[in-house]
Amino acid sequence: MKLVSYLDRTRAVPQPSYGAVVGSSIIDLAVPIAKTLREALALEGIDGIAQRLAERENENGIPLSDATLLPPITDPQKILCIGLNYLLHAQEAKLPVPERPSVFVRFSSSFVGHREPVVRPAESEQFDYEAELAVIIGRPARRIKEEEALQYVAGYSCIAENSVRDWQRHSTQATAGKNFVSSGGFGPWLVTQDEVPAPEELTVLGRLNGETVQRDWVSNMIFPVARLVAYLSTFTELMPGDVIATGTPAGVGMSRQPPRYLRHGDVFEVAIKGVGELCNTVRNEFQN
Repeated sequence: MKLVSYLDRTRAVPQPSYGAVVGSSIIDLAVPIAKTLREALALEGIDGIAQRLAERENENGIPLSDATLLPPITDPQKILCIGLNYLLHAQEAKLPVPERPSVFVRFSSSFVGHREPVVRPAESEQFDYEAELAVIIGRPARRIKEEEALQYVAGYSCIAENSVRDWQRHSTQATAGKNFVSSGGFGPWLVTQDEVPAPEELTVLGRLNGETVQRDWVSNMIFPVARLVAYLSTFTELMPGDVIATGTPAGVGMSRQPPRYLRHGDVFEVAIKGVGELCNTVRNEFQN
């Protein structure tokens, strides 16, 4: 399944909802007891959502062209991000290869959905792109084993975990440079785990104005998906709808000579075959 959160633009007052993409339409799956996809994952899990889709898949859907796609999980309890998770990226950043995952957090307000503009903040000239695979948790996980970790994954998505580099370096903590409002992209949908049985076989691509600037296999992660899920579950309880941004490949703008930072009108895409393609145009803050 491809699960989306969206607004139906044909309504006088669009309200956030969620559903499944079937062909070129969205079958709405929202119910009063689960008004968001996160709530549905917590209440009934992927199997329950699939059952409701089976009951409705012959209904007339909402054309994708009439929908504004939101981040697949609009209200995650946690967004946990991993830094320096590809060897070549650690090398280009001239930083030692981490012995344990480098973890920081983001707020949901820092992300927009597919085809929505990401905002280049007025406070910086160093707004950088980062293409990543996102992992969405499907059921509560605490102190789980690595060999069991993928059983707790609901699915995968694309994430542009962009960085405001100078603010990222204000201290030893990355939080300030990672949480400017609407600075990242997330989407277009959540692809359920049954459609991605081997995440290590995926390739993460970042494209800037049509040019491939990042490319690496997920198998080249320093800490693979299952190890990340298990590690994170050791110090916090992962909950349905929690998002893990798994790190970006080499090729980011700050490491280029000269540096190549995002500018107004740039288009950055994250493409992961088998998962989807996320596209966002860059807009200067305070510019119409």
